[in-house]
Amino acid sequence: MIQLHDVDLKLLRVFATIVKSGGFSAAQAALNSGQSTISEQMAQLEARLGVKLCQRGRSGFRLTEQGVAVHEATLRLLSAVESFCLDTDVLKQQISGRLNLGIIDSTITDPGSPIPQTAQRFVSRGHDVHLNVYIGSPAELEERVLDGRLHLAVGHFPIHVSGLCYSLLYREASGLFCGRRHPLHGSRAKGDELLRQIGSSRIAVRGYMQNDELDLLKVEKAAATVDNIEALAILIISGAYLGFLPMHFAEQWVKTGNMRQLAETQIRLMAPFDVITRRGVTPPPILSAFIEDLSACSLG
Repeated sequence: MIQLHDVDLKLLRVFATIVKSGGFSAAQAALNSGQSTISEQMAQLEARLGVKLCQRGRSGFRLTEQGVAVHEATLRLLSAVESFCLDTDVLKQQISGRLNLGIIDSTITDPGSPIPQTAQRFVSRGHDVHLNVYIGSPAELEERVLDGRLHLAVGHFPIHVSGLCYSLLYREASGLFCGRRHPLHGSRAKGDELLRQIGSSRIAVRGYMQNDELDLLKVEKAAATVDNIEALAILIISGAYLGFLPMHFAEQWVKTGNMRQLAETQIRLMAPFDVITRRGVTPPPILSAFIEDLSACSLG
């Protein structure tokens, strides 16, 4: 059995960074090391483990079968080490360490989001913490909270997954929009006629929200599916599709005339924003403190 030492943990962190970056060259900035140093560290790790972890060359960087298994084990190990460090802070009665937060995309323009105020309140406490923020799709965020890579995440989660706790923060208003090139942009149709024209148009949806969006429009099938809001905005601006966007996100294009909201009084979607954490796990002090500030900022 291999006995792990500090140098092994360092080499495993280098390996994890290389895989995350997609290769030796791409990892240089993240590791603040030259390619020759990184190559030497990888050679040391492979010699220590007795397996070939990756192949690189003209065909690009890729993991071997053993490399995939070692990478998965490395992520579990580093997560466990981090959890150990957080747990020992309980004994020291102080809040310190790394907090990994996940957020759904395109919330920067949302005045209802408590995240900016929470971050300011959290760091103003003077905690010795490092805040790591990951932006991803709802499915990615749920997966990362479940496997421990994220301590918590905030976003839309229409289908609740066992093993996670979901707590409502607030609701985000979305409307139906068309681009300037779409026939409905200049249409004067109203009421039932407008709804009929909407129903016969191509509809683009967010994959994780498609049931709610299609049901609201009484449309059976989407013409395009995306996994983030920016991609949806691109399709709407093209003039080929209609789609739901958060009101705060679409406002910038409505002001310039590049988008128009349709059936404002008839079609509106209020989507819940939840915070998710792992069920059945005692939260470390750093997570409890952040959740406390998040709750306070959500209320006011």
